[in-house]
This record gives sequence, C-alpha cells and structure tokens, in this order.
Amino acid sequence: MRDDRLIEMRVFRAVVESGGFTAAAHRLGASQPFVSQTVQRLEARLGATLLHRTTRGHRLTPEGERFLDAACRVIGALEAAEADWQREEARIDGRLRVSAPIAFGLDRITPLIPAFLARHPNLSLDLRLTDDHENLIEGGIDVAIRMGTLSDSGLMHRRICGLRRVVVAAPDLVARHGAPATVEDLSRMPCIAWDGSREHLNRWTFVKDGRTTTFRARGRFRGNQGMSLFEMCLAGFGVMRVAEHLARPAIEGGRLVRLLPDHAPGDATAINAVFLPDRHLVPRIRNFIDFVAEAFRAPDWEAEGA
Repeated sequence: MRDDRLIEMRVFRAVVESGGFTAAAHRLGASQPFVSQTVQRLEARLGATLLHRTTRGHRLTPEGERFLDAACRVIGALEAAEADWQREEARIDGRLRVSAPIAFGLDRITPLIPAFLARHPNLSLDLRLTDDHENLIEGGIDVAIRMGTLSDSGLMHRRICGLRRVVVAAPDLVARHGAPATVEDLSRMPCIAWDGSREHLNRWTFVKDGRTTTFRARGRFRGNQGMSLFEMCLAGFGVMRVAEHLARPAIEGGRLVRLLPDHAPGDATAINAVFLPDRHLVPRIRNFIDFVAEAFRAPDWEAEGA
C-alpha cells in the first residue's frame, strides 16, 4: 500500500519555507495544484487546519506550527539515518529511481548501469525513459537527466557534460536535393520536426562570421519521441538537427552526412542531472550522479570534427 505521509511532510515544509503554494511548487518542480491538493489531503487526514489562507498569503495555525516542527524532525531523522547507514561505499542500498530522455537513455545511460550496479550490489535501480520532463516529486524520481536549457525551477542540478546539436541528413537525401550552402537553402529540403512539448527544438540557430541565423524546421513528419525522429532521418526522409552523441557515430559510419559544417550551433547548452533540493546528500543519489559525471567527463562526441 502506498504511503504518502513523507511526501505530505516535504510538501508542507516547502509551502511554509517558500512562503506560498506557488513558490513551493516552483521549489519542488511540481505543479501548483499538486502542492495545494497535497496540503488539503494532509489537513483532512489529520483533521486539523494547518494554514490560515488569506488573499495576502497564509500563516501557520498553532496546529500547523506543531506539525511543522514534527515534520522537520521526521525528515531530518530519516535523512540522517539513511546517510549514516550508507556512509560506507559497500552499504549503499535501497532503490534509486532515474529518469532520462529516450535516445540518450538508451544510447548512453543504459550501458553504464551494469557497472554501477556491480559496484553497489545492494542497490536496485528503476530507469524510466521518456522525452517528457517528469515531475520529480509526483513521480518519485530521485535523479532526472535533462538535456538543453533548464527551466527556472527550484530544483538543484549538476552539469554532466556539454550538449551540441548538429544538422544531418542521409547521403541519398543529400544526393537528391544537394548539400545546402546557406541556412536559407534548408528551406528547399524536407525536414523532420518535433511535436508537442519539444516543438521549441524546431528552431535551429546557427552562427557564422559573428552573424546569428534562425531556421524554423517544418516537414511532413513530426513526432514527440527522439528515436523515431532519428530513425526517419536515417531512412532518408528528411533533415534533422540531432544531438552529437547520436550524430557522430552515424556520420563516422557513413549513414549520415553533416550539413553546414562551417556554421556553428548557436545554442550549445548542457546535459544536467537534476534532483530535489533536500536530496543531494543521500548517498545513492550522490554516488549515481558522481558516476555519470565521471563517465562523461570527456565524452567522445565533443571531439572536433564530429
């Protein structure tokens, strides 16, 4: 049976410390309705009003002050006990829940997991692959690997490595349409585009000679899952802007051709591990992030000429 009492305590503490439901949602990387409903369920379960709500904010009731003190002690004791129990490397155990984008998760994260689990034989790991940004607290996620620009949230993060996307196409598509010499030439070529929450990735930015140009990718095929888009690109259906960890091996193997190699990507960002603010000292979380960061300390796709 699922027990949400610890989640309720964390959410309630975040509301009090942040000064409101919206600020708490921002801090936790959760939705405002989730935060509000969690506190309402907590009050209903306890049979007490913990917060007085007004148009100008909220304040703790006497019952709320008592419960906040108890919640802080419970959370602190749990984290201290867990840290003490797992202080030694060999005693890292429990269950670690990790979320990652589908393509990067399959291509780069999954191959790391056997060695990580071999290092920690008492640890279990759940890997969830999705191109959507899962809510960490609602999904029970300990660590999420995220690519690109991070949203302005209260989540903590650690940079894992750089991220650069390059524009590629299958050799037969280039043979049919010719290699573009300028960004404007891309408009005469079929493109593969993202749909849904990743639609912003259809804006391709380039820099050449200090001049920035943005191209809007459009095409007959759109999708919300990176691997399906990549497979369509390999099949010669259209031009795609793809992360180097996928692009470079395909370019070296002759399955893809890089287009506009003299145009630098104008939006190079990073791959980050994100986690809740009060979880960074949990040994299994810290060890996983350290392990991944070390694995990508000098990623092969960052080499020149990819």
